[in-house]
Amino acid sequence: MLTEEERQAIVTYRLEKAENALKQVEANIANEFWDLIANRLYYAAYYAVTALLISENHETHTHNGVITMFGLHFVKTDKFTKEDHRLYQRLFTQRQTGDYSDNFFLDKEDVMPQIEPTKKIYQENF
Repeated sequence: MLTEEERQAIVTYRLEKAENALKQVEANIANEFWDLIANRLYYAAYYAVTALLISENHETHTHNGVITMFGLHFVKTDKFTKEDHRLYQRLFTQRQTGDYSDNFFLDKEDVMPQIEPTKKIYQENF
């Protein structure tokens, strides 16, 4: 069990990581590294969502667990919308595709529409 001080330190750290991931997104747009951008978008959302879960004493141990807990504790309670949840799931799928697929490449049209909504998940709730 974490102390409140430990919990807050982890939340702060995760939010900093989310912010840094968003900066990496912006830095890579001009180079059109769409797989990398998709990866950083997913991790920006992941770090922000896990910070929120940790701040409210919800533990997860897998990426799928984070998706599930996000839906259960924050979408069903209307803190986030169903579209936010679908975005987070889409980011996870795009990251998986970009990182591991040998036969599929992400492009600008796949990735660019995800940038502003991902920033919104971070900015509006933290």
